[in-house]
Amino acid sequence: MKGALEKVSNTPADQLDIQDKIWARELRELSYDIEDNIDTFMVRVKGNEQAKLQGMKNFIDRSVGLFRKAKIRRGIAAEIKDIKIRVEEVAKRHHDRYKNSSDVAKPVKIDPRLFTQYTEMRELVGVDEARDELIKTLEEKNEVSMQQHGKIVSIVGFGGLGKTTLANVVYEKIRAQFDCCAFVSVSQTPDLKKLFKSLLNDLGKNTCEETSDEERLIRVLREFLQDKRYFIIIDDLWDISVWKMIRCAFPDNEVGYTIITTTRKSDVAELAGVAYKLRPLSLNNSRKLLYRRIFGSKNEDKSEVEEEKCPDKQLAEVSEKILKKCAGVPLAIITMASLLAWKARNKMEWYEVYNSIGTGLKNNLDVENMRKILSFSYYELPCHLRTCLLYLSMFPEDFVIDKGCLIRMWIAEGDLYGLCYLLSALRHAAEMHPNNPFRDITID
Repeated sequence: MKGALEKVSNTPADQLDIQDKIWARELRELSYDIEDNIDTFMVRVKGNEQAKLQGMKNFIDRSVGLFRKAKIRRGIAAEIKDIKIRVEEVAKRHHDRYKNSSDVAKPVKIDPRLFTQYTEMRELVGVDEARDELIKTLEEKNEVSMQQHGKIVSIVGFGGLGKTTLANVVYEKIRAQFDCCAFVSVSQTPDLKKLFKSLLNDLGKNTCEETSDEERLIRVLREFLQDKRYFIIIDDLWDISVWKMIRCAFPDNEVGYTIITTTRKSDVAELAGVAYKLRPLSLNNSRKLLYRRIFGSKNEDKSEVEEEKCPDKQLAEVSEKILKKCAGVPLAIITMASLLAWKARNKMEWYEVYNSIGTGLKNNLDVENMRKILSFSYYELPCHLRTCLLYLSMFPEDFVIDKGCLIRMWIAEGDLYGLCYLLSALRHAAEMHPNNPFRDITID
């Protein structure tokens, strides 16, 4: 059951067949019942062993306890028998009774991150500083880049922070300096053969060999790039082993090259090249992005130093609350702006949107796209860490979490290795925040 549920949980909810969802829900409830029975047995039968009892009174207590245990055992045995029947019933329904033909058409899935590559430059806010900083990093010489005649930089940050947007802005800014350029996305389940063909097409080298395998395509790429100054962007990298395979296609030539990767994983970024950590937008830039999307670009000529203000004073307070919840994440700010743009300039209506973030906006396309993009990181977590993370939803918003209480909940899950791993990650993430409760965690 654990293996089956892990397999289902690794698939994003919007990609699961509705019958698989129902089956997984029934299987999960059965697994809970089985755990409850095991816990009952361990507590009521195994947990009350009365050892070293002496005297008549203790002999009588032990004898009565044996009769009680026999009764408890019979009750547990009856429950186990009932669970076995239910397991067989769930299995039959899943495999035999209600399976549809495999010819049923499946909806076409569109990756919502695709649109970020085609955002107009005038719509972007706060990207100039990051762009110039990244270009400066690309131009810096170090021992590794001088030995390899090229530079590899990896943009790292969590989902929705604008890694692809930044890479695309840099791509458009400096691509004219190179003989050939390419921009390809990898994703979590890459088709390397398709990816290498896309690289060749972007670089201007068409291949008609439909049956070419990865090894042949790598050889063609290396031969084509050997005497060219090239610029490649590898977007959305998740696995270092995939990067090592892709890296084989890029020769370390004498002419020079530049490669930029984007990833959500710090370890992948550090192993791929020089890690450039993308930061959230400042509060002033967050305001600019929100107000320009809602009210238009009236304040576009303002000085960068001058503080952005809400054009409508009665909406200033609720705007600040919304921006606080967005935490400088461009994707979240843009999504909120698209919701508010269609609302009346009324404080109560804006508060209604603010209070319904995450719960009452399930049918909105922009919100669904944001959730999909952010959920990629969640589904990348191992199953035991997802369970630990979901415990945080038990606490109200802006609630001060007692770490002792939370840790006891995690320990109850029974996975101490996973607990230590998550605590280490939380402590690492808290290093930049002095008041974070996870900063002083000690793991023995």
